[in-house]
Formats: sequence, C-alpha cells, structure tokens
Amino acid sequence: MTRDHVFHAGEATVLAREGQFTDAMPEILIGRTDGPVGHAFANMMAQSKGHTAMFAIRACNQMVRPATIIVPKVTLKDMANIDLFGGVVQSATADAVLDCVIEGVIPKDRVDDLCIISLVWIDPRCATDPNLDKKDMYRTNYEATKLAIRRALSGEPTIDELIANRHKIKHDMDDWS
Repeated sequence: MTRDHVFHAGEATVLAREGQFTDAMPEILIGRTDGPVGHAFANMMAQSKGHTAMFAIRACNQMVRPATIIVPKVTLKDMANIDLFGGVVQSATADAVLDCVIEGVIPKDRVDDLCIISLVWIDPRCATDPNLDKKDMYRTNYEATKLAIRRALSGEPTIDELIANRHKIKHDMDDWS
C-alpha cells in the first residue's frame, strides 16, 4: 500500500446462496479527500434521480470513517429497493469499512484524510422476492466490500497476474468467444 493514497480502485464479487438474488459486486475508489477521489466524492453529493447517494452509516448518528458514500449501479425505482439500499447494503458497507480499519487494511491514522466511493449492485428482483434473505444480502455486501477495499489498497490483481491470465480467464457472462 502506498502512503500517498491518491487513487486506489478495487472490485469484488461475492455470490449469493442458492435461490437468492443477493450477489454483491461493489466497485470501490479510495483516495485522499484533497485528491481526485475527494473531488469525485464531493461531486456525488448532488443527487440524480434513481441513483441516490448515501453515506455509509452503521446506525443513525454513526457515520463510518473514512467517510464512505454508496451509490447504486442500477436505478432504484421504488421504496422497497431504496429500503434495501439504505438499510441492509448501507449497514453491510459501513461494517466492512470499519472492520477494514480495525484489521489494519485501512490505516487508522488516515481515516480523516481518506474517503471511499462504493458503487453497489442491488438486483431489482430482491425487493419483490418473498423469500429474500436479508442476512445473505448483508453477508455478500459485507464480504465483497472488504475484499474490494483490500484489493484496492494492495493493487490486486497485479498487472503480472492479469497478463498471465489473459487467455485463461474469461468474463463470467462470456458467451461470445
């Protein structure tokens, strides 16, 4: 991990348990508040219809540090999806960020100098699924956020790994090659 923390990007996917649509796929930017990530973070405070940005909070009056903003990747069209986003996903993200500080992945002495932007996926089917398992939704978002942060700050995958796997690994949705 570099000490300058100008711009780090990471992503992860954690799959839902069988029968659930709760896959989590956060895309993370971490950087200094006075750098490009901080500028993007501040600009995200302007809301856009269907893509409401929210701070990651553990509970009311418990905003996590580093300051973290979550933004849905898909348009949230109804209160059921907004409730999942501003409840389960928000809480899982905040807990993952705080645990990354506790575990030393994010340096504790830098939490007020850094900010995080997390683009998160909520499958629109979740809100209408009568068998939705919110615990699984929490698990996938928590695990994927922690993994994405760790990958961002450790530069994973490395360019050597990407080059080595160029012809061995294909996109999960690849049905065109």
